[in-house]
Amino acid sequence: MSTSVAVPAHLGWRLLALVYDSLPVLALWFAASGASLLLRGGVPILPWTPTFWVQNLALWLITGGYAVLSWRRGGQTIGMRPWRLRVVRDDGTPPGSAQLWRRYAWATLSLAAGGLGFAWSLLDRERRTWHDRASGTRLVRMPR
Repeated sequence: MSTSVAVPAHLGWRLLALVYDSLPVLALWFAASGASLLLRGGVPILPWTPTFWVQNLALWLITGGYAVLSWRRGGQTIGMRPWRLRVVRDDGTPPGSAQLWRRYAWATLSLAAGGLGFAWSLLDRERRTWHDRASGTRLVRMPR
């Protein structure tokens, strides 16, 4: 599919995709947390303990794995498909894994900064976010 006729995705499409993607991500979190609970013999993880931080890191990596694997297998997550969104390199070709992990890490920072990295797309001429710029990728909306 050619990205030459694709247009930069605006913030609204990005947010809709994030809402859709929260469903499979929550399912993955439930599965991972359930497995953790089983491995610990039913003993829950207490907040702010070292195990709590390890579990949160694991959930962050699981979420990143979902995103990066989805992007590598066609440029889209489940949540991006209905809106015809696709992650591409600046030149329109598919990005590599390292580039996609960099995108995911920067997207985390974009959200952690109160969403400022996403809101940046409202000011950017090319509608690019912090994670688009930092990773050399862009999110485009494909034609029908």
